[in-house]
Amino acid sequence: MDQLSRRARDLGIVVGPLPTGRHNAITDVPGILVGHTTIDDGADLHTGVTAVVPSQLGPGRWTLPAAVYTGNGYGKLVGSTQVDELGVLESPIVLTATLSVFRAADALLGYLMDRRPAGLSFNPLVGETNDGHLSDIRRRPVTEEHVLSAIAGAAGGPPAQGCVGAGTGTTALGYKAGIGTSSRTVRTGDIPATVGALVQSNFGGVLTALGVPLPADELVPDTDRTEPSGNSCMIVVATDVPLDARQLGRVARRAVFAMGRVGASYSNGSGDYAIAFSTARPDQPAIPDGEIDPVFAAVLDSVEEALLNSLFTAVTTTGVGGRTSHAVPHEAVIQRLSAAGRLAPRA
Repeated sequence: MDQLSRRARDLGIVVGPLPTGRHNAITDVPGILVGHTTIDDGADLHTGVTAVVPSQLGPGRWTLPAAVYTGNGYGKLVGSTQVDELGVLESPIVLTATLSVFRAADALLGYLMDRRPAGLSFNPLVGETNDGHLSDIRRRPVTEEHVLSAIAGAAGGPPAQGCVGAGTGTTALGYKAGIGTSSRTVRTGDIPATVGALVQSNFGGVLTALGVPLPADELVPDTDRTEPSGNSCMIVVATDVPLDARQLGRVARRAVFAMGRVGASYSNGSGDYAIAFSTARPDQPAIPDGEIDPVFAAVLDSVEEALLNSLFTAVTTTGVGGRTSHAVPHEAVIQRLSAAGRLAPRA
């Protein structure tokens, strides 16, 4: 019988001491919306679009401070060099499949031009991972309608996780993976704030939770081991902490560092990117560097938990060529972590 989709905390896996936001999601950062369009024909297509939409972008404010960090550049992040150069984000962040990234960027460009009738230059930011293990990636099924639907449908509250949107066909750490999200609340000086992360997981290594290795060849023995070793991870970090672009670059680096906590191999073929941005009001001065440590801790913990959620909420999927990617077996994980004394009491 197929197991239910469950988040890491539902299994007693609690990452770090910091409290989460209300939904334990990137949408806990005020104004951040998430939308998905899922393309799944039950056979050869398992792909889609995920959009992270900062509602602060609009008339009167067309940019937010932002930074991109490239852990390994074997990937395509359209618009990243302008973010690096100018330190600002001026579009929703769209995630999709590798060979659909250019169509998605064109669709996002049209969205920006419709919203901003004046101007001769626009910078859509679109990232990808390669879901070709389970989806016929050469068909490039993502259309403008799919991208605009994900943006238009973006909402607050708890976003769908696992095999949805840009995570429909992804695999990671030997298992079926997908979209994951998490958040933490912090104080910088006297300012309460939120850090949220959303990930598209599709990378190699050995799954590790709370320091305990959970190898797929041991937890799901006698199954197909043709799953790719690389193929990337996209990480989006949002916060309402007032940070400038330089500080957000430091935040983005910590996001990629967090992949090591869950067992990432950082292989040659893995495009590992983090995008970090702040929604703080433009009249708020950036916090001093001496007060940034709680933000770093929140980023590391929220990204780690988002990565775990991206796997534990995914379900076993059979795709193109009859290839199957198996879900993480929850009960086997619970047994191993319980034996290691790592689990919190389950609700």
